[in-house]
Amino acid sequence: MTNHTPRVFSGIKPSGGLTLGNYLGAIKRFVDMQAQDFETIYCVVDLHAITVWQDPKELTDATREVAAGFLASGIDPSQSILFNQSQVPAHAELAWLFNCVARVGWMNRMTQFKDKAGKNAEQSSLGLYAYPSLMAADILLYHATHVPVGEDQKQHVELTRDIAAKFNHDFKAEGFFPQPEPIIEGPATRVMNLRDGTKKMSKSGESDMERINMTDDADKIAKKFKKAKTDPEPLPETLDGLKDRPEAKNLVDIYAGLSGLTNEQVITEYAGAGWGKFKPALADLAVEKLAPISEEMSRLMNDKAEIDRILGEGADKAEAIAQPILDQAYDITGFLRSRTR
Repeated sequence: MTNHTPRVFSGIKPSGGLTLGNYLGAIKRFVDMQAQDFETIYCVVDLHAITVWQDPKELTDATREVAAGFLASGIDPSQSILFNQSQVPAHAELAWLFNCVARVGWMNRMTQFKDKAGKNAEQSSLGLYAYPSLMAADILLYHATHVPVGEDQKQHVELTRDIAAKFNHDFKAEGFFPQPEPIIEGPATRVMNLRDGTKKMSKSGESDMERINMTDDADKIAKKFKKAKTDPEPLPETLDGLKDRPEAKNLVDIYAGLSGLTNEQVITEYAGAGWGKFKPALADLAVEKLAPISEEMSRLMNDKAEIDRILGEGADKAEAIAQPILDQAYDITGFLRSRTR
């Protein structure tokens, strides 16, 4: 069995702007893992974005905004590789190999396609249907061993493991592709809507008041938390008391995620407190943690050349890892490769 370097890969789709959900569910964890014993590779997954229609100019802007969000939150290009996916063609190339390894039945079991396509499945792009195969290529192209993801992406990492195992088996290449582990941890890996605690916080929600945008200034952040939907009851003495109280649980989760405390510690500190005490405290904490990120994002977005330079250099570093792995996969598959580069 091949020993693979401990390596993290994860990405965020550039469509519609970053929210607090992206920050707590992904970017903050990416920054934490950067300081651990991993090689860290982070990607703006623009190829995934076009599985549904994107205005070309808006896609360019959104790609830079996600990159700015990574950088403003603490991703350091000297410690991590940061790039946008379309600048490394090997992602699409390996995805085609995996399209021919993965089975239609596996894709039919993917719950996210059913959720996103809904009743219009016949009108959906082939890309939306097959994108879990591209996601597997994103991860395995770097022989990544760990993938920080939200709970809703766990099924795709499991599919990635299946594709890796089938490729290794079919081509008698035991251990070539690793079995990556999903990392799902932390108090706020799934941040919910501020107006409806049963729905995930989304970039595409109807009202701007239901989400915290990472570009919101201090006043907007404070206002949104102070107006967030709650229930009449004070905070309970224990976590069990948050059961069947989705809005209350969401705000406690967010406080824990921003503060670095556990949910239990937050409940202990605020047991019995009313929302008149807790929501202003949460608003102050959110402003303290998020406003500097928003300000730095704004500064970066006014220096597009710098963002583009960082993404370009990151793509060169990513390709230096990815291309030899793709070349090996091509050799294993039996492709004739006689060109000299």
